Amino acid sequence: MQNAQDARNVLKLSAAIIVAAAGGYLVFGGHNKVERVDAATVRTENAVIVDNPKKARAAFNEAVKVFFSARCINCHPAGDNPLQGNDSKAHEPEVVRGIEGRGNEDIQCAMCHLETNTVGENMPPGVPDWHMPPTAHKMIFQGLTAAQLCSNLKDPLKNGGKKSAKEAVEHLATDPKVLWAWNPGTNRAIPPMSHEDFLKKMNDWVVNGAACPK
Repeated sequence: MQNAQDARNVLKLSAAIIVAAAGGYLVFGGHNKVERVDAATVRTENAVIVDNPKKARAAFNEAVKVFFSARCINCHPAGDNPLQGNDSKAHEPEVVRGIEGRGNEDIQCAMCHLETNTVGENMPPGVPDWHMPPTAHKMIFQGLTAAQLCSNLKDPLKNGGKKSAKEAVEHLATDPKVLWAWNPGTNRAIPPMSHEDFLKKMNDWVVNGAACPK
C-alpha cells in the first residue's frame, strides 16, 4: 500500500512540474505542496510573492515621495511640456513632448541636453538619450494621487509598456535617466531618499503583492 501511495505522489508531482513548465515557477509549501506562481511576478531572486496589502501599501507610500519629487515630475508632467528646476517651473525655451518624447521639428531635446551635464550654473542637464516619455505612454506623475500612480505602474498601457510591476521596478534600477536623478549636478535637489532605499521600498511593494494605497 505504501509503495502505491508513493507512486501516486510521484505522478502528482510530475504532473505539477509539467503544468508549471508551461509558464511559471514552482514554490514548495508545507507537506510538499506544489503551488504555481506567475512568472511575471517573480523577482530576479525568485522570491515568493506574498499577499500582504498592509506592507505593500506602506512601502509604496514611502517610495512615491521619489516619484513626486522635481527630478521625476519635470519629465513626467501632467501636460506635454517638460518642467525644469527644483520648483518645477515652465521649461525655457518652450518645448513640446512630440510623438516620440524628443520634441518636435522646431526644438528637440537633444539640441540642448547632451550625454552629460553641460558645465555651469543653470546650464542644461544631460544623460544619454534624454527625452520625455512618448505620446503613447506619457507616464504622468504630476498631479496624481499615490493610489493613481500605483495603479498606473501596474498597467502596461500607462507604465511604458512594462508587463508587470516587477518589470517596472527593474527599469527604475537600471535606466540612466532614472539614475541621473541622484547625481543631477549643480544646485539641483535630489529625491528625498537614496536610490538604494527607493529600490528597496519598490521591491517590498512588489514582493508583498503590489497593493495600492486606498
